[in-house]
Amino acid sequence: DLAAEGGCEHLAGEAVARAGRVDALVAGAGIGWAGPFVTMPPEEIDRVLTVNLTSTLRLVRLLLPPMVARGTGRLVLIGSMAGWVGVGDEAVYSASKGALLTFADSLRRELAGTRVRVSVVSPGAVDTPFFARRGTPYHRRRPRPVSAERVARGVREALVRGRENVLVPGWLALPARLHGAAPGLFGAVADRAAAYGAEITRLVDCR
Repeated sequence: DLAAEGGCEHLAGEAVARAGRVDALVAGAGIGWAGPFVTMPPEEIDRVLTVNLTSTLRLVRLLLPPMVARGTGRLVLIGSMAGWVGVGDEAVYSASKGALLTFADSLRRELAGTRVRVSVVSPGAVDTPFFARRGTPYHRRRPRPVSAERVARGVREALVRGRENVLVPGWLALPARLHGAAPGLFGAVADRAAAYGAEITRLVDCR
């Protein structure tokens, strides 16, 4: 349990004890919480940030120094499209994933010349029990959930090719770039899409 005291140290220690060394870390643990930030319980804020962000940083801190010493290694952090653009009613989750992008970008600069590569794989919605466990089902029409296997292929691409940023599915790179280049335009488009989606949901519910 990465949210428990000593959880990260236990996981890293077990991995080294069993395999002798760690050549690649895929930091994929994550939880969510959906709803207005003003109603989010403080303990849930701490829990989301601990699992999604703090545990990743701690695992990297534990496993990175031997990679640097050996002159090779791979770090793959599982981000989210919510970290690129922010999502309403998922403010803390989005913040945790956005922080991973900035952390990875900073770490790449520190590791220049070490042959340790840092990648972030950012999926949209994924067809896993994630949404059931957070207690709020996925209701958006776009993007449609992709399979966990498709995300795994993105992780493999990051590991083998060392790509810095992999978005799954690939077309999500377009709204990510639009948000970075023209956040006002992106916001207007996103608001219209959200309103359209809500209207479609209302019409379906009335049938």
